[in-house]
Amino acid sequence: MMQKIDNQLIEEILKKARASPRKRALHCLHKPDSNIQIMINACLQDTYVTPHKHENPDKKEIFCVLRGKGAIIIFDDSGKIKEKTILEEGGTVKAAVIPPRTWHSLVILSPEAVFFELLEGRYDPQTHKQFAPWAPTEENKEEAKKYLQKLKEQIRGLKNEMRDM
Repeated sequence: MMQKIDNQLIEEILKKARASPRKRALHCLHKPDSNIQIMINACLQDTYVTPHKHENPDKKEIFCVLRGKGAIIIFDDSGKIKEKTILEEGGTVKAAVIPPRTWHSLVILSPEAVFFELLEGRYDPQTHKQFAPWAPTEENKEEAKKYLQKLKEQIRGLKNEMRDM
């Protein structure tokens, strides 16, 4: 049976995100034993996505914006922003492909945003992602809120393109 991503599904996932302490909700479209993870990720503006990377096993990740606006941020090994791109429902960039072994995060720039997300490989909580040692890992703590605010301030001045820093 074909699975559809329509406004009703998006609203249902956003409703769950609004009720979540994490300020986001994930809706999986794949089976647990699938070799690809297919998800809808609904996020509110103040959600904190801990910078992380996918390696061992290496996984490519793809984000496509369905609603709202968010920034995909790429970091170097020390936590410095290397590049960012804005994915916006009415904007020019609709999707981003994040290579394996790349530190990245997502910062929501509208009150709510919804993304279609693909991730290579099966989900295994032991190997799914590695969190950045230079960023807070506890999502709802004051340190994470301050770090998220700092990221928002840093990306405001950057152009929406790759940057060689």
